[in-house]
Amino acid sequence: MDKKKAAVPLVCHGHSRPVVDLFYSPVTPDGFFLISASKDANPMLRNGETGDWIGTFEGHKGAVWSCCLDSNALRAASGSADFTAKLWDALTGDVLHSFDHKHIVRACAFSEGTHFLLTGGFEKLLRIFDLNRPDAPPREVDNSPGSIRTVAWLHSDQTILSSCSDIGGVRLWDVRSGKIVQTLDTSSPVTSAEVSQDGRYITTADGSTVKFWDANHFGLVKSYSMPCPVESASLEPKLGSKFIAGGEDMWVHVFDFHTGEEIGCNKGHHGPVHCVRFSPGGESYASGSEDGTIRIWQTAPVNNAESESNSGNGPTKTGQSRVVIDEIGHKMDGIHIDGELKAGEKENV
Repeated sequence: MDKKKAAVPLVCHGHSRPVVDLFYSPVTPDGFFLISASKDANPMLRNGETGDWIGTFEGHKGAVWSCCLDSNALRAASGSADFTAKLWDALTGDVLHSFDHKHIVRACAFSEGTHFLLTGGFEKLLRIFDLNRPDAPPREVDNSPGSIRTVAWLHSDQTILSSCSDIGGVRLWDVRSGKIVQTLDTSSPVTSAEVSQDGRYITTADGSTVKFWDANHFGLVKSYSMPCPVESASLEPKLGSKFIAGGEDMWVHVFDFHTGEEIGCNKGHHGPVHCVRFSPGGESYASGSEDGTIRIWQTAPVNNAESESNSGNGPTKTGQSRVVIDEIGHKMDGIHIDGELKAGEKENV
């Protein structure tokens, strides 16, 4: 990307409070999709290419900290400050199951095989729910040294990755034994941890540093200092030649993976950037901010004829239950999102 050219993003409105997590589905026969978590308690589903709003998942009573889609984008999951993780039907918006916890759920992730849902949060526990038996008690993995901030699966669901909100490092857990087998050391708490699409790298953001780790041998491959404290980073999935990072300065920075040189800087958010993610094909990337918006940026410079007003891709009213489909080819016509967020939403922590 030419650093001198200003990229014009697609701006996705709809959330009424900060956007704190984003997740892209893999490419499906119907395209790919983007789900967002927000402190407004209402996860939203969008067309991943256009940013067009598809629907809002209603039912949480507290801030939603984490969200994800399964590999077919047929189910969604979310973790919330209301002490629950919810499993959703991504076609109808219905709650398929609500998993009770004893404290705030900070992170959730579907297993690669999509049969399990992993959660973590303030209880310092990892829970593994069997989605084929959702009413069965989950498997619990304890001994996390701190409150869990992020979780991920790797090695064909044989290893779990987790980081903590209050202490540095990334822990790698053997699923069979439930023991920590490796710790990736960082000086600051890891606020973002992503396994690359090809399974080669773990990308972490901690403090003012973005690091890349070998996902198989766990050695540190690269470490780059950032221009400001960053909350999130993501590696381009196809060529792996660039990465993005966002944080306190409200900008989305683009860097060369091999040299760490900044090759682009996208301005437009009006608050700190809490999360950044590349689309599955690497042709675009999304950022979510304290300002309540999601912005989708093209990897290559876009035509300046496109403007921000080109894409006010949000519902006309946050939380409205009738889902409007903008003919994206997805089998979701006329769906109704059940559940109603009650007044007096529990304040997030």
